[in-house]
Amino acid sequence: MAQKIVLLEDDKKLAKEVKQFLSNHDFNCIEIHDGQELADKFNTFGAELFILDINVPGISGIEVCKHIRQQGSNTPILMLTALGEVDDRVNALESGADDYLVKPFSFDELKARIKALLRRGAYAMQPEGETFSIADLEINSAEMSVKRAGKTVELTPKEYKLLEVLMKAKGKIVSRKAIVEGVWGINFETGTNAVEVYINFLRNKIDKGYDVKLIHNRSGYGYYVGEDHGTES
Repeated sequence: MAQKIVLLEDDKKLAKEVKQFLSNHDFNCIEIHDGQELADKFNTFGAELFILDINVPGISGIEVCKHIRQQGSNTPILMLTALGEVDDRVNALESGADDYLVKPFSFDELKARIKALLRRGAYAMQPEGETFSIADLEINSAEMSVKRAGKTVELTPKEYKLLEVLMKAKGKIVSRKAIVEGVWGINFETGTNAVEVYINFLRNKIDKGYDVKLIHNRSGYGYYVGEDHGTES
């Protein structure tokens, strides 16, 4: 059965071109032109991926993305952003998007990003059945669950993957390059601050409210999970 992709794009000509391209590559693409319409009906589609343009009628793609995440959905989201608009890219990641693609884009790159997200997304992650713990933080890769001091911590698939990469290092420092390759893949644009954005997400969910902070940065080297070695900046 063809994998289902929901496309939010108000440029109807572009939407039809994208839909035709995806159909030619064995995807089932549903096009929607209004953000509010998609937000209202997103859970009725059974989508395996959302592609969201930012500037659309109704509510923006950013707000749609936030809504999807607030409803507890971990379905991969690819955001379409304007060329040169760095704030759009940051906002896309902060709203819960897994990746972004800058307009204008080539269809071949779109296809590559889609396939990468479907491989690395919630529907493609295969549990390994391992448990990792550092201090009072524990993750279970079979369940993709996280607990701190016995309390469940809810993470998005991308946040979980980042934490898993850090936890598997067992307290050793992981370079920014290694994080990018492990979480986003080697072709991800490394000039963005996606790592920093997602580290902040983890700190807000894992360290906030605790006296002992576990997620640290050693300036110029990378990040680690563990007791503070006095090297954080």
